[in-house]
Amino acid sequence: MPHHQNVSSGPLAGVKVLDLTTVVLGPFATQTLASLGAEVFKIEPPQGDNLRMIGPARHPGMGHLFLHANHGKKSVVLDLKLPAAREALLTMAEQCDVLISNVRPAAMARLGLGYTDVATRSPRIIYVSCCGYGQEGPYAAKPAYDDLIQGSAGIPWLMQQYGSPEPGYAPVTLADRVTGLHAVYAVTAALFARERTGLGQHVEVPMYEALVQFVLGDHLGGLSFDPPEGPGGYARLVSPHRKPYRTADGHLCVLIYVDKHWKAFFAALGEPEMMRDPRFTSHAARAAHIDAVYEYVSRRMAERSTAEWQTLLTAADIPNMPIQSPQDLVDDPHLQAVGFFKSYDHPSEGRVRTMRTPSRWSGTPAPDALSPAPQLGQHTEEVLRQFGCGVTSSPRA
Repeated sequence: MPHHQNVSSGPLAGVKVLDLTTVVLGPFATQTLASLGAEVFKIEPPQGDNLRMIGPARHPGMGHLFLHANHGKKSVVLDLKLPAAREALLTMAEQCDVLISNVRPAAMARLGLGYTDVATRSPRIIYVSCCGYGQEGPYAAKPAYDDLIQGSAGIPWLMQQYGSPEPGYAPVTLADRVTGLHAVYAVTAALFARERTGLGQHVEVPMYEALVQFVLGDHLGGLSFDPPEGPGGYARLVSPHRKPYRTADGHLCVLIYVDKHWKAFFAALGEPEMMRDPRFTSHAARAAHIDAVYEYVSRRMAERSTAEWQTLLTAADIPNMPIQSPQDLVDDPHLQAVGFFKSYDHPSEGRVRTMRTPSRWSGTPAPDALSPAPQLGQHTEEVLRQFGCGVTSSPRA
């Protein structure tokens, strides 16, 4: 399959993005923009994005996380501490639609690349600051990483409430990726607003607030009311029995949720009278007795094999899915059928598997293929010429 960006396709075709982000949050956001057709220029320091160094990798600087977060981009090395590099960036900003950064705003200001500095040269710029914490609060200058934001936003506390012997982090870069999606809609909404008003603007996207909103949407609970109607937390989500059920020979994910599911479940077991049990009579009753309800299902699931349960539950139209590993996902027949995974020949890394954007567009389809994740500085001279910056080696260390 040819692997190149079709810049004429996608809902963001024609949008030019200056990407001053590193690690996961920002690159995930800008890769999503690239997958929707934007032209993304990845500005890297001379030592490169730290994410390049995390293996497994076939060659140094081209680790798996970097490959997935940066295909569809061009890599431009600029040492922004040097005046010529700063001037090159401002020249590029005059011709771009978006500048997105996860450098701390105070550090950007020290470089002479704060919003005011850039907007003076490019008034229509959409300037997106991905930061750890809202810049008007006392945490503004604190360092922020996914683990820290998960912890402070309540994930480890909830994990322990859920039954873990110790507080634990979700084993995905949850804060980074949730905030990255906030950054994507911030860019697209600001572009839409500019179409109507002609005005650029500065948008702040803080990790802490993004993840707290994400968590408390479920778990504000009784604290939703003033005075409170009980503690925070959503009882169903923190029930110790809410987990894949152990069967006679493995595990199965099952959610028996609405009345129709419960009637079908008890009918399949040959025990329709259980619907008269006060714990099961209604959604409200089940919610009030959620630990007992889940514990009951947990006991029953141990009576049969995974395959027997899958057959019985599927026939009864009760939602169930197997537990899957990363290898299972790669082999998943649904993901194969919808073309979720793409393989391509990377010029330095050989055959590489990647993922397409999950969304589908009927009128402005996303590009079929994006350019391979770039080597460090691969496009520096080409891009600087494209923008008429008139510098080659001077911006680089």
